[in-house]
Amino acid sequence: MSVEELILKYALINAVQHDGKANPKAVIGKVLGENPELRPKAREIIPLVNETIEKVNAMSREEQEAKLKEIYPEFFEVKKEKKEEKKGLPPLPKAEKGKVITRFAPNPDGVFHLGNARAAILSHEYARIYGGKFILRFDDTDPKVKRPEPIFYEWILEDLEWLGMKPDEIHCASDRLELYYEYAEKLLKMGKAYVCTCDPAEYKKLRDGGKACPHRELPPEVQLEEWKKMLDGTYKEGDAVVRIKTDLSHPNPAVRDWPALRIIDNPNHPRTGDKYRVWPLYNFASAIDDHELGVTHIFRGQEHAENETRQRYLYEYLGWEYPEAVHHGRLSIEGVVLSKSKTRKGIEEGKYLGWDDPRLGTIRALRRRGIKPEAIKEIIIEVGLKRSDTTISWDNLAAINRKLVDPVANRYFFVAEPIPMEVKGFDEEFIAKIPLHPDHPERGVRELKFTPGKPIYISKDDLELLKKSEYIRLKDLFNVKLIEVSEEKIVAEFDSVEYEKARENRWHMIHWVPEGKPCEVLIPIGDELIVKEGLLESDADVKVDEVVQFERFGFVRIDAIEGEKIKAVFAHK
Repeated sequence: MSVEELILKYALINAVQHDGKANPKAVIGKVLGENPELRPKAREIIPLVNETIEKVNAMSREEQEAKLKEIYPEFFEVKKEKKEEKKGLPPLPKAEKGKVITRFAPNPDGVFHLGNARAAILSHEYARIYGGKFILRFDDTDPKVKRPEPIFYEWILEDLEWLGMKPDEIHCASDRLELYYEYAEKLLKMGKAYVCTCDPAEYKKLRDGGKACPHRELPPEVQLEEWKKMLDGTYKEGDAVVRIKTDLSHPNPAVRDWPALRIIDNPNHPRTGDKYRVWPLYNFASAIDDHELGVTHIFRGQEHAENETRQRYLYEYLGWEYPEAVHHGRLSIEGVVLSKSKTRKGIEEGKYLGWDDPRLGTIRALRRRGIKPEAIKEIIIEVGLKRSDTTISWDNLAAINRKLVDPVANRYFFVAEPIPMEVKGFDEEFIAKIPLHPDHPERGVRELKFTPGKPIYISKDDLELLKKSEYIRLKDLFNVKLIEVSEEKIVAEFDSVEYEKARENRWHMIHWVPEGKPCEVLIPIGDELIVKEGLLESDADVKVDEVVQFERFGFVRIDAIEGEKIKAVFAHK
């Protein structure tokens, strides 16, 4: 390449890599790095670099990429190869091909979010990597505090399948109470569990002091009689619990003789009604099910590590081998609510629109925003098995999603808060033919018609830019000189048709519509939800759930079509 071609190559690469704006220092560094013999001539090269960068930065992103493909197609091949070289998940400890069984155990008291999607995705991916089995187990044995609701069983399954994770088996803990009773009785007979009828406050004092409950060493036959009283209604809610015997001197008081089953009067469970009054707590039901279902590997958050300590007592007493537990840190996304309790409270108070409110981090909310399941899976796999807490940058998730939607999303003009513009001095009808996608001419074009004497519409978002400009280019139409600019109207005078003139003069490019169908875009910004009303191209052929790009605005997902009105949710730039 000549020096001029080399400079153009690196200017285009730098621009494509940095949102369309090349940096002179970076370009000079690359040029001199590839051709050290040019270093003595650096002073002569700098003006040429600056001139080239001015031209490159005046181009649209599509033009920059097209030019780079023309002069240096290898750049895109290298990018593709690097993408394919991305590291996957590390090997799973103690895993054998065909023998790995994992489970995801959500509580259906709400939908699941990006944080607990981590355990689901890791469980599913490893099961598939090793040709094993992925189990969905609904942990629904708390009909009082974390009460399951029928709709959430359906939604969790829907979300998993949308993420491409169809379970091999589905189980509900609430269907397995008779099994838990069998094991409770077995442990009572073995002297490894007991029925405690202490006042909760008194028991806490004993536990914290490392002292035994007075009921702890009663003989098994007495324990079984007490157990029957729990089952037949003699004991009421709060009167008695079954405890698993552990080390009373364990450094963590929560591990000492932990509660396994308790009484709930009138549970009115959505699946079993009032059939059962004694319900297992999480550690008891989960430990038994992991063994009964043959689970070999458990993925859980680091904050739940003490569950393993509790459950190992059960496994030791029953002569079982504990599954391989893989602990990972908490996962959050910056500026987004993940907590189920906070989400529920916000919905009840009317702060959020529902479990799929675009401000939330639920899977349903991310889906509503237009985030693709492949993007969610990619970022989870990228984080992998880190034990430290990780906060995902929204920009990183958006960048991954952008790569997925950019090649397939059709382009349209959307004018937010439209201001009419009168254009003088152009007396012919003009039809702007704009590609639906610059890289896919086979998809065809959309047509926007300029009619003399009729206004076109400009976005209010561009008002400040227009006030500072003397000339602008109406994208894919022509160049105009601005005569009058206000919130009520804009008056302009036709200047020229040629795009090259606008590029040479570095005039701003503004999108427009001659008329349009009403369109509303919901934009989540932190804890706020902004509504932008505007006009979308009249002939825009959009469908519900489709992700499209509103040029100079961002990617959006079409949320609803109500008569003539289009409703969309903003995804990202």
